[in-house]
Amino acid sequence: MKLIPKSIKVPSLGTTENIEDPDVLIKIFHPCSSWTWYILEYSTDDDLCFGLIDGHEVELGYFSLGELRELRVMGLPVERDLHWEKIKLSELRKRLSDNSI
Repeated sequence: MKLIPKSIKVPSLGTTENIEDPDVLIKIFHPCSSWTWYILEYSTDDDLCFGLIDGHEVELGYFSLGELRELRVMGLPVERDLHWEKIKLSELRKRLSDNSI
């Protein structure tokens, strides 16, 4: 499964920095883990993403898509949520704080 298909135009790293409420375009998760990664920006040069990470804490940060591709828990890889529809970052934060996602 392509984690970032060409059909989804993800902004380059740093391009949403001055946007007050950017779009969250992609959701990546592991079916055997509570961790989820939400992508706002991506660099094809170094396979690096910037987005919201819902792990031990909910925080913005950088993460390696290459490392996520290699991640296996109980033999299973991470997946892209095929039913995810883009939402604003503020709405995602609200949903996560309400535990409604």
